[in-house]
Amino acid sequence: TTFMFWIRRCSDTPQGADMIRNRTQIKRVLCVAEKNDAAKGISEIMSNGRARRREGMSKFNKIYEFEHHLFGQNVTVTMTSVSGHLLGLEFKAPFQKWHSCNPFLLFDAEVEKYCPDNMIQIKRTLEKEVRQCQVLIIWTDCDREGENIGFEIIDVCKAVKPNLQVFRAKFSEITPNSIQRACETLTEPDSNVSDAVDVRQELDLRIGASFTRFQTLRLQKIFPESLANQLISYGSCQFPTLGFVVERFKAIQAFIPETFYKIKVLHEVDEDCVEFNWKRNRLFNHTACLVLYQICMEDPIATVTSVTSKPKSKWRPLPLDTVELEKLASRKLRINAKETMKIAEKLYTQGFISYPRTETNIFPATLALTPLVELQTQSQEWGTFAQRVLAQPGGPNPRQGKKSDQAHPPIHPTKYSSALQGNEARVYEFIARHFLACVSQDAMGQETVVDIDIAQEKFSTSGLMIIARNYLDVYPYDRWSTKVIPVYEQGSQFQPSAIEMVDGQTSPPQLLTESDLISLMEKHGIGTDATHAEHIETIKSRMYVGLTADQRFLPGELGMGLVEGYNSMGYEMSKPNLRSELEADLKLVSEGRKDKRSVLQQHIQKYKTVFIESVRKAKKLDEALVPYLGAAQEISEAEQQDMEIPLPVRKCPSCGRDMVLKKKREGNRYLSCVGYPSCRTAVWFPDMVLEVNWDESVCPTCQPSPVHMLKFKFRRGSLPPMMPLEFVGCIGGCDETLREVLDLRYLRTGGGGGEGGGNDPPPPRPPRPPRPEQPRTSNPQPSFPPVPSWTPQPRPPPGGRSAIMDPSSDAIVCNCSQEAVLLTVGKEGPNQGRQFYKCNSGNCNFFLWADQPGQQGPQTSRGPLQSAQGNPQSQRPPLGFGNTCRGGRGQEGGSAGRVGQTMCNCNEMAVTRTVQKDGPNKGRMFHTCGKPREQQCGFFQWADENVLPTATQLPLNLHFPMMQAPTSLTS
Repeated sequence: TTFMFWIRRCSDTPQGADMIRNRTQIKRVLCVAEKNDAAKGISEIMSNGRARRREGMSKFNKIYEFEHHLFGQNVTVTMTSVSGHLLGLEFKAPFQKWHSCNPFLLFDAEVEKYCPDNMIQIKRTLEKEVRQCQVLIIWTDCDREGENIGFEIIDVCKAVKPNLQVFRAKFSEITPNSIQRACETLTEPDSNVSDAVDVRQELDLRIGASFTRFQTLRLQKIFPESLANQLISYGSCQFPTLGFVVERFKAIQAFIPETFYKIKVLHEVDEDCVEFNWKRNRLFNHTACLVLYQICMEDPIATVTSVTSKPKSKWRPLPLDTVELEKLASRKLRINAKETMKIAEKLYTQGFISYPRTETNIFPATLALTPLVELQTQSQEWGTFAQRVLAQPGGPNPRQGKKSDQAHPPIHPTKYSSALQGNEARVYEFIARHFLACVSQDAMGQETVVDIDIAQEKFSTSGLMIIARNYLDVYPYDRWSTKVIPVYEQGSQFQPSAIEMVDGQTSPPQLLTESDLISLMEKHGIGTDATHAEHIETIKSRMYVGLTADQRFLPGELGMGLVEGYNSMGYEMSKPNLRSELEADLKLVSEGRKDKRSVLQQHIQKYKTVFIESVRKAKKLDEALVPYLGAAQEISEAEQQDMEIPLPVRKCPSCGRDMVLKKKREGNRYLSCVGYPSCRTAVWFPDMVLEVNWDESVCPTCQPSPVHMLKFKFRRGSLPPMMPLEFVGCIGGCDETLREVLDLRYLRTGGGGGEGGGNDPPPPRPPRPPRPEQPRTSNPQPSFPPVPSWTPQPRPPPGGRSAIMDPSSDAIVCNCSQEAVLLTVGKEGPNQGRQFYKCNSGNCNFFLWADQPGQQGPQTSRGPLQSAQGNPQSQRPPLGFGNTCRGGRGQEGGSAGRVGQTMCNCNEMAVTRTVQKDGPNKGRMFHTCGKPREQQCGFFQWADENVLPTATQLPLNLHFPMMQAPTSLTS
């Protein structure tokens, strides 16, 4: 019957149909539970106590083997376990160290799954055992975390055996009926539920790490005496939890008590004294209350206006869910939520109670309650009451709530035990008594309400007679007492024993208890029933809050300052809004109604915005902490700059992520993709650049927009005389001058394509490409307004000379038609010791490296472009966004058929377009990538600079300003 049921259920799914066809090949099945106790309990039930135990590679996770009837045949089952999450999530190596990057970059930094050291042996056990198995059955807890752990197990096992068949066992308790039902209804793992956990883990990592590093690194410098060794953590759940505590404390601080007044009537009959309450309750005006009191005293006779008697019930409790268990255990048993859940987990894995993490407070109709009640008749303390429940008309009759997670029933006992000790026994007793109370009957009573009139002022009192205690007999955690009052008859009169005018003061709310805090977290959607205790424990361990003698939460100085600081910024990070929105989206992801990636990106962007504002207004955080931690230390400008957020300059041409300015160890900056290390696209600035900073202005030409301009500051003497040492320019590819000046290259060494693999360590700086053997053939017009044009123009030589060198001599002639002087670079740097020619008189700006003009004899030095024409490979390609080994010119494209054509960085033929925008270049033609705008590689080249002139077209006297003219010379 088990197999036929499974056949009917699985035949409609491809996986199930494949399993049915190959069922004869199934010899061994691997089952994996979430904890060792669960694996032990499940294997005992499935094997009828005949499981063979052996050791695994982890001494905490045993292996149980037995034969069982599955898939319509007898198979060998290997049952083992993990210990919670098998894999963790962390940033890739470059971002793991606290000082490795600006915390803002952690929002986009690459993350990866890894196996912690304490889980390695468990992973090896799974890898070893699965090799012999054809089927894997996941027996982890049936909640979000359990589903995610199941997929971690699947990933590890399928890495070893890709063709492994995988099934999921759904169960809520470790009892024979539940385990048998799970074996008969195997299903597929739910990837949507697991995805919700993946999103939550990644967001918690990114948000927590970025804010924690920001807070800790900044505040340790601002308050070194108080916080030098303090970790100042942030979590999107723990901060709203802290916010509830601070909000209540501030409400108490802000509370102003008010005096109120009321009239009280007492009536003594025999030994009983009855107090009648004023229908007006209280007044805050003393005079008004005094006038009414004096009227009553003028005629102090009470007339009974009505006597009403009616049945009254005290409802039995609802079935127990996780939140109620945490709250009631905290309030009634004085056991905190974390300890309660730890005990409940242990009781569950030992088979004493059902799964303790549930949002359901409705017993399903399919759950047989009578056998569960019968188990409790063995108790010496509540066994008699259990027999009463069985004997009551209709048998067990639970009061039903309104919540159901469609996964687990309410928490209830599944096995009786009298051997438990300490808090385990107390928690089990509470769950058992609560279960019996909710399936019994409400307490019944008779209430009498008496109303009286004194001088037209109304007063009333009430009495209660309990008729049937019912559930109260087994549930000592509720109280309902009889209140005896005399017998009054309607219309009768009596003289009150006393009529008093009394005063009092309004009182502030009390500090929150743990039960109160859990209620607020549930109400506002902070965390889940499974994580409330963890978040509360975190704010306690971080010293953000403490506990008073009566176990109420009191905010610490650091906690108060952090909440006040962030609130003063305008972003109420201590409020529940952001996190509750995330929790709602995670629920939609788990239900398959929202996409995992879109939810992830949406919430990363939300917290990015908050982070940017938090850094910008960080002084408000400092100021808020001063009253609690003392005077703030001033931090240096350099340290302040280190904390600034690296704003995006442009999109990476390789992967589409942001490119930002980063700082090297020696202090210089470079432009890097935030996708490092998988994408290693970078721009390395030469040593002549002293400073480079982000500018708000956006280039109107480069795409995809926005491409921000950069502010450059150059070393004195490194630029031609006509160029300023500070200017703003674009490195998106449109600015020919800047490309020439900086000799820029977009370097890709892996990840997004190009040379090298994505896992190679990044070079501290790539070597500069070899200098071209000849000077450049063109020097385009710069884009800097203050700089006069330095486009090379043919200049007639004095005296009609037609060469920069005497054709009958090897002498180098400058632009003055004089023989140039040979000098040597003396200044320390990459060109030290290199020889060059310079005008002897200093009347012209002639400059030429000695090792460039004479490679083929004197004739080659007549014009630099002659050499370039003869050797196209010697020409340096313009700045592009491709690999450094692939230039923008057709000759460097690599295919013979494309020689002479202009190729973009995609190694495809470039298209020619014309500048339409008004300006100096209007009507000028240029080459660019022919792909759609969002796919373009960034290639750009003026069309009139791409043509190599013939020897007869060459200007015979050119002036080439050098990019790095030496400043210290020796002859």
